Amino acid sequence: MSVLLSAPLAVFAGLVEHLADLLQPVFGTASAAAAIVLFTAFVRLLVHPLSRAAARGQKARTALQPKIAALRAKHGKNPEKFQRAVLDLHAEEKVSPLSGCLPSLLQLPAFFVLYRLFSGSSAGGAGDGLLGHRLFAAPLGGRWADALAGGGPVGGAGLVYLVLFAVAAAVASFTCLRTRRTSLPVTGGQDVPGAGVLTKVMPFMSFFTLVTVAVVPLAAALYVITSATWSAIERAVLYR
Repeated sequence: MSVLLSAPLAVFAGLVEHLADLLQPVFGTASAAAAIVLFTAFVRLLVHPLSRAAARGQKARTALQPKIAALRAKHGKNPEKFQRAVLDLHAEEKVSPLSGCLPSLLQLPAFFVLYRLFSGSSAGGAGDGLLGHRLFAAPLGGRWADALAGGGPVGGAGLVYLVLFAVAAAVASFTCLRTRRTSLPVTGGQDVPGAGVLTKVMPFMSFFTLVTVAVVPLAAALYVITSATWSAIERAVLYR
């Protein structure tokens, strides 16, 4: 497995380093961090067509609510028959109840590449040349625990993380409010088995970014925050 990963990681590390070199005259010592932000934007741009398709699916599911209400009135006393009828309706209208999950799933490989690259144990030492890069006082290969152990929460690296936590919390709050406002009603979410619970929990999943930022290398945290910010803006535009 290490041999299989070493070549892709080495290629990716070379691309990030080359992009960081190009950005160095503008961003100085933060050029590698800027390169990661641009890389994240590129990944999100690639999956944007799927995000647009997910938005269309959400609107289509909203349009089905009157038909689902009619099915509820017809089969309300038989939950199994009602759920089967709703699933048949989704299939007939070619609407997937979980289509919105695909863009997020497709971003996971890029996140794991960054995590492995800056974890200090990348295959074949592919990320060794990047581990010395910093975002101000915080090394891209370091974690929040390292910042706390080094200078405390208000030390040089600690302050970088405080800013990141503040940005992540602001984006998560904005996303949570918009998700609760634009999600289908819980009664509609119950039409698909298990979807009711997902509808209730999904708005608060955005706050998981705070946990992620706290435990992953700083480079991966930058990816998470940039991606979450892109998602918040993208959803505001697509679901307006």
